[in-house]
Amino acid sequence: MNESRKAIVTGCSSGIGRAITERLLQDGWDVMGVCRSPMSWTHERLRIVQADVSDIAGLSLVCQQIQMDGQPIHAFVHAAGFMRTAALGAINSEDGLAMWKVHVQAAEGLANGLLSSMADGARIVLIGSRVANGAPTRSQYAATKAALIGMTRSWAAELAPRGITANVIAPGATDTPFLRDPARAHTPPKLPPIGRFVDVAEVAALTAFLVGPYGGAMTGQHLVMCGGSSL
Repeated sequence: MNESRKAIVTGCSSGIGRAITERLLQDGWDVMGVCRSPMSWTHERLRIVQADVSDIAGLSLVCQQIQMDGQPIHAFVHAAGFMRTAALGAINSEDGLAMWKVHVQAAEGLANGLLSSMADGARIVLIGSRVANGAPTRSQYAATKAALIGMTRSWAAELAPRGITANVIAPGATDTPFLRDPARAHTPPKLPPIGRFVDVAEVAALTAFLVGPYGGAMTGQHLVMCGGSSL
């Protein structure tokens, strides 16, 4: 792959975002990562914009920092995210708003601000969740991830004339630190039928396909990777 190809990845410091970043670097991409936490690792083709994507008012500045080098963007991957759970009757509206900001508004604001720098044929990938279909105690999280589907399909239709694709990857329970977050201890994940959790490398590999040379005909899709949990 041409080393001049530039990808933007949010949530790159850990979990799925880190796995995607590592895979794209391995495939020869120049990656600009956006993350709130300090990075514990470096790479010669990785640059970091340290920012909290839940600060919606600050996203325009983040976009300016990303675009400072003047290079066209060939991929935008939004992997930042978190989960808070609660049953109806015990829902905290602030938790729902916080997830909406990170999952939906941040994706919207960054894609909107970066579009002018996206090359024809660029790729947009948002990390959703199998939970978008609904799950007990996860209604707020499900609502944010379901919103990504309609938003992405709309972008796919708008951007198709430029060859820009937009897709959602929807993993089931994935083996990340997020899976063991104490905040979800009272609602532990269920092991999928395949007998293990989804591996972050598998999500990264699907992302690499979508942004790679053979992913250009797939757009507007909600790609569920759940180890059989949806069966």
